[in-house]
Amino acid sequence: MGSLGISEIAFIFVLALLIFGPKRLPELGRTVGKGLAEFRKASTELKRTINAELALDELPKLPTPLTRRVPAGTITAPLMAAISALDEPEAAPAPAEPPADSAAAGPPATVS
Repeated sequence: MGSLGISEIAFIFVLALLIFGPKRLPELGRTVGKGLAEFRKASTELKRTINAELALDELPKLPTPLTRRVPAGTITAPLMAAISALDEPEAAPAPAEPPADSAAAGPPATVS
């Protein structure tokens, strides 16, 4: 479809004026304008949705965790114990017990 020239546009306008009349022609123009705007909006939304879906398909796949790539039986019991020890939080060292009062004073005193 080629572009319309001035004479074609004028002919279409005169024909619409004769068919619909001068009172309905502005209303018809508004209706056509709203329809075209809705069509453009829906078209843009569809393009945006398709582009978003294509972008999701192009995301790089994340590698599987290391534990899934190790063949069964490769990790031995001592290695598993060391790994679980690393995962556990370290316990706080126990405070040193202060010496008992009687032991600090020396041998018991004898009364004579």
